[in-house]
Amino acid sequence: MHRSTALTAALVSLCLATGAFARGVDVDKVNGSIHIESSQHAGDLGTVNGSIRVDDGASAAKVSTVNGSIKLGERVTADAAETVNGSIELGQGARISGAVDSVNGGVSLAKGAEIAGRASNVNGRFVLEAAHIGGGIETVSGDIEIGADSRVEGGIVVDKPHGWSWGKPRNPRIVIGPRAVVQGTLEFRREVDLYVSDSAKVGEIKGAKAQAFSGEQP
Repeated sequence: MHRSTALTAALVSLCLATGAFARGVDVDKVNGSIHIESSQHAGDLGTVNGSIRVDDGASAAKVSTVNGSIKLGERVTADAAETVNGSIELGQGARISGAVDSVNGGVSLAKGAEIAGRASNVNGRFVLEAAHIGGGIETVSGDIEIGADSRVEGGIVVDKPHGWSWGKPRNPRIVIGPRAVVQGTLEFRREVDLYVSDSAKVGEIKGAKAQAFSGEQP
């Protein structure tokens, strides 16, 4: 083997090893929770019948669970997060570079937290506190509270429920808070109660009539 070829092979091996080390080890469980301690770096995290907690300053790749919640501490970074029957919580300054999906559970973002992709659920409350979602919000029956100074790109979609329901369903409550910005279309395919602060900026509204309010809450 020529010296240059050997050197190239060695560099490639070193890069691969460094990348694997930086990414961290995958964790996969059944009937158990997962805990990543502060400043640790993990790979994919997955469990069934258990919650996932990633402490402040740590990182992970994809985080997913069935029948459990996901809690990401301050400044945590992850590629994506999804759960069935559980909530997803992002601490201050936490960032998810992809999408977030919670089938039956709320999604909350503390101050400075960010979801770069789309955030969606079927049931459960969205709460943003001076936070950012880059790919829009989609729900069927969840309330949405875009708190003061928050920003959402990609609009909002509230889809109509499918299947049978007993009696008149409760209207989702949508609040766009003071100085919040929602870029893109706000499309409501079912009846909702929509409140928009007089200092907020929103895109085109389809399927609902906004009620303006002043102050912190309607």
